[in-house]
Amino acid sequence: MISMSPVRPGAGVRYLFRGVMVGDGRRAAGTPLRAAQDEAGVPPGVWKGRGLAAVGLMAGDVVTERQAELLLGEGRHPDADRIERERLEAGDDPAKARRATVLGRPIEYNKSPKTEKAKERIPWLAMDLVFRAPSTAHIAWALGDDDTRLVLELCQDIARDKTLAWLEDSVAEIRWKSGGKIRKPVRDGLIVAVFRHYESRAAESKPLLHDHAVVSIRARRPDDKGTWGNLSADSLMTHIVAADTLYLLYFMEEVSARLGWAWEPREVTPGRRPVMEIAGIDQRLIGWQSTRRQQIEDALPILTAKYEEKHGHAPGERASYALACQAADQTRPPKRTELRSLTELRKRWRTSAIRAYGADVVDRLAERARAAAAVVWARVRPVVDIALAAVDVVAVVYVMRGAFKRHHLLAEARRHLAYVLRGRPHEPGLDDQIVQTVVDDYTRPVGRGLKMTADLRALYPRDTEDQAVLRPMTRRRSAPQYERARLAAGALAARVRAARRAERLGSRPRPYAVAVPAASRSHLRPFRAGGQDGRLLEPETGVVTVEQTRQTLEAAAAELAASLQDSRRAREAAHGPRPQPAPASPPHTQQPGVQHTPGRSPGVT
Repeated sequence: MISMSPVRPGAGVRYLFRGVMVGDGRRAAGTPLRAAQDEAGVPPGVWKGRGLAAVGLMAGDVVTERQAELLLGEGRHPDADRIERERLEAGDDPAKARRATVLGRPIEYNKSPKTEKAKERIPWLAMDLVFRAPSTAHIAWALGDDDTRLVLELCQDIARDKTLAWLEDSVAEIRWKSGGKIRKPVRDGLIVAVFRHYESRAAESKPLLHDHAVVSIRARRPDDKGTWGNLSADSLMTHIVAADTLYLLYFMEEVSARLGWAWEPREVTPGRRPVMEIAGIDQRLIGWQSTRRQQIEDALPILTAKYEEKHGHAPGERASYALACQAADQTRPPKRTELRSLTELRKRWRTSAIRAYGADVVDRLAERARAAAAVVWARVRPVVDIALAAVDVVAVVYVMRGAFKRHHLLAEARRHLAYVLRGRPHEPGLDDQIVQTVVDDYTRPVGRGLKMTADLRALYPRDTEDQAVLRPMTRRRSAPQYERARLAAGALAARVRAARRAERLGSRPRPYAVAVPAASRSHLRPFRAGGQDGRLLEPETGVVTVEQTRQTLEAAAAELAASLQDSRRAREAAHGPRPQPAPASPPHTQQPGVQHTPGRSPGVT
């Protein structure tokens, strides 16, 4: 997942230099940055992004402390010392020489009492994007051999860099003119400093492979002069969920391509969205690895009860996320004082896991993951159906949000691809194609701005009374919101499948005659009752799933045929039997005793 937090002058900059840049440990005062990183056992930070050329840097260069102080701490050129010295030698006064090193507006301007808005007095200097791999990836990285560890780190690098490139190309905008009301794409790209961490900040160190990508707020405008300005933080925050799902999709593809592992959904909280995890890894190891999650889950029910008492209803998706962040802040442990190298950490993690679950669970981790991948790929066909993906996306987003924007559809389309493909590669632009199908066929504008909502008349053409199929699913407040979303998506997908089946048989179905299956295991159902420890949503073998899917489709087709037969009898009772057309071929070509039904082949029932 990806989380985002601002870096502001003062405490934000101090946290960046004392914690983020040295592996979330405690950096003693006066310790040089490189020495502190060596002591903490983390690699030095590196520069990323296409905007580096504008400041004389290259991708892959090591982030020095002075460069970070100037660019990320003061909003100045990373080589400001040389530029200022040259300007002083040329005869400029000190104020003018310093101003020449500032990229855009100086941060001192925001401290002026003349500024109208209070938020402008505390400017952003950077945005800290944290890239965290799924839990089972942490486990395999910590307990696997050295080759597995290096491959997973490479997968993390590729997925992170591709996601940052998407943010550069499709999301990043720069503020323009008075008040920053006009937004335009950046000229060059982003300037990013990436710092890798190996463990969580919990008191008991646990494996947590993650990267801090600190994005500088400074970027060049697309004008002739190439002037500098500030990025629009709103644009990045709006698309952070879409970036999160894209990062997960890329990470899954890299792991599957390089290690031969597959992915499957795991329910963490009943009624909530599932998460994708590596198939075959013992689920008990997730509880061993995620002690912070358990601390948050212990504090969350208390905050949820207070919310329900205050507001009179259960929290929605947005409120639940805010409560989870509040629980994380309340249970945040202090920084560790004891620092260890990665080699020592891996030895401790392995010893701890073997002591808890045995050597067989740890030693055969990769072997079982490969065996489980063969089962998953034999059960799940990695085929993306654009029509089914579109109705799935629009149903889930409509139930979850009511009114939505394009980036909401994009995030859900990428979730759909991750679930359908299970780590197999997707065609570039397939997510945008699904979103465009939804926008063109199943949405209508609502309110002001770019908001839209589901067009039920497009989903149920010419039969508005049949929209009642969705209403109980969308309005049944006793059920979790995501459960209702999956029910609506299952209803629409069953309708599409039944219509296709009837079309193949040559009939002319009536849209309102399609029955909604009560429980279709061909769709993701992450809301079964049970414990809170998280479990797989699919069986180990595909026999039950395939059989129930076949029975569901046959039941829908049978009810469709029965409804068509009833309507035919009613029509014949009112208007008489329909005259049969004359055969187009000579009489001897038709078998005796077999009557051809229009639109059907002989012998088809």
